[in-house]
Amino acid sequence: MRDLRQQKSQSYRMKKTNFLVATIGIGIITFNNCYAMGIRSFVALPLDKGGTVIRLLFEHTLKENSNQLTSNVAYGVSNNQTVFLSDSYGFSGTNNQRFGDVSMLYRHIIWQDDYHSGTNRLGLLGGIIVPTASKHEMAIQTGFVFTLFSNRYEIDIDGLYQAGINNRPDSGRFDISWQYRLLPNEYPDWGMLSELYAVIELNVRWNEGNNLTHQLTTGLQWVQKSWVVEGGIARDINNKSDWHFILSTRFHF
Repeated sequence: MRDLRQQKSQSYRMKKTNFLVATIGIGIITFNNCYAMGIRSFVALPLDKGGTVIRLLFEHTLKENSNQLTSNVAYGVSNNQTVFLSDSYGFSGTNNQRFGDVSMLYRHIIWQDDYHSGTNRLGLLGGIIVPTASKHEMAIQTGFVFTLFSNRYEIDIDGLYQAGINNRPDSGRFDISWQYRLLPNEYPDWGMLSELYAVIELNVRWNEGNNLTHQLTTGLQWVQKSWVVEGGIARDINNKSDWHFILSTRFHF
């Protein structure tokens, strides 16, 4: 009888240990996945309640000889509600013109399906654009974002329509981003490792009165525990056929 009780006790401890290891493993996968996202878009990044992300992005456009520095802040109001703030500052070397607006977006996740190796989620977007120059007008923003994550890859799809007020022209954007984890091949049973992702994106930009601009973006993301360095090259497929060079860093709190 005593041996039987010992065997049951050992079996219970083994099951408890296996459950704990599995739970930690799932937590590692979920935690790491929070850092994967597209380079040209910021609205797909998931955040828990109280989580904060700060991002600085620099973009140089070759033919136009223009530079743009964009600062982003994201804050998790709850597990399914996030506020995004974006402030852009641009400088054109050809005409000595500065430009930039402040964008405020609210995202609400209306559907989410979590499973062992990934998650699917759908969110709605809404907000405004506040001009920083006296000649500019405001705009109202609305759109959506969808994410499909499974194992080593993630697909983010987002669309945003910006309706101009008064004399401001309407505009819009659409992004499809595919991210694939190159390293590590498998997550360890314990501890955190840095990760390397390859990113391929199709980006569409539209301004009222102009043709659609289709862009192809390729890049890499180097992910650490609390910060990310990423960079890429974007090519205009049509219209001006310009090149864009992008470098950004993110800090997660």
